[in-house]
Amino acid sequence: MTAMANGAVPNVGGRDISQILASQGAARQDIPGFDPEYADIVDYILRCTHRIWEQKDVGLIATHYGSDIVVHMMTGPAIGMDGVIAGTSRTLSAFPDRTLTGEAVIWSNEGNGAYLSSHRITSTATNLGTSELGPATGKRITFTTIADCLCKENLIIEEWLVRDYSHMALQLGFHPREVARTHAAADKVMGGRAEWRLAAMARMQDAPLSTFTNKALPNPQSDPHDFAHAFFDQIIAQRRFGRVREAYSPAAHWSGPGGRRLFGWGEITGWFTALIGSFGDARMSIQHVAAIDDMIAVRWELTGTHDGGALYGAATGEPIYILAVTHWRIAHGLIIDDVTVFDEVALMRQMEGGL
Repeated sequence: MTAMANGAVPNVGGRDISQILASQGAARQDIPGFDPEYADIVDYILRCTHRIWEQKDVGLIATHYGSDIVVHMMTGPAIGMDGVIAGTSRTLSAFPDRTLTGEAVIWSNEGNGAYLSSHRITSTATNLGTSELGPATGKRITFTTIADCLCKENLIIEEWLVRDYSHMALQLGFHPREVARTHAAADKVMGGRAEWRLAAMARMQDAPLSTFTNKALPNPQSDPHDFAHAFFDQIIAQRRFGRVREAYSPAAHWSGPGGRRLFGWGEITGWFTALIGSFGDARMSIQHVAAIDDMIAVRWELTGTHDGGALYGAATGEPIYILAVTHWRIAHGLIIDDVTVFDEVALMRQMEGGL
């Protein structure tokens, strides 16, 4: 699928929530088994998210999530629809006025009636109850979440959820490393490193390394999937940091975990060098790529050893695992906006010997 595929399905595109929630009329996409009120996969994701979170219809999860769903997070997999309901309720108790603004839904047709939706959300919320970060502070915060949802027959059957928890902690007045240290202490009481993380790291370490190449990066507008693989292979796997200049506009904006905001080739190159400067033996792999209109979503994972102090303080020697999602906006064959999200609190928790 190219980036321009199926333009008949409208994206968020600055539409007001009243337009998004209004009946969209006849189906614009073949989505077998979905409720007839939904016209396409974007309509399904935007409207059911609004109803569950902002209209507080948490029970709607029972008709929109598979009973045995697996939600993948950096704190480990959560299994079962009941756990989704419980987690949603806990979040709403901590942030009862949470307002979610959908920024993009980047989707792909997975075949056999299944669709993958990469939904980027900016939330504003007031912390009025105890959260997993600490006691209520009364502070109002803004944070980014990306949810990759595999959907079929009106159900989300698997989800990959990333949220900028370190930015949340900083805005609430908590130090992310202290939060991570508290969580890691509890993890140590429960035993050693979690089996799911050990398995994920072993799988990536066992994967063969790519071969060195000087080929130009593919055009992200005509070959978004090849571009995504070549981008991460060149810049991360091969440490070809100079190729940032081939991938990004000189005026590109980059947003990342911890509320980081970077601009232009120099600062963006600095991020990649700091990432490898923190995890010198890093290995990474791409889990999924979706592309629609001028947007590309890449879900990726990285494993390595915390052997450098570039980003997270003195090296601890701990093995780490990152689950991340990156959203790119493309113009004139270059990335002009990059939003990358992963859970730095969970990452620091690993550095403290937890998870």
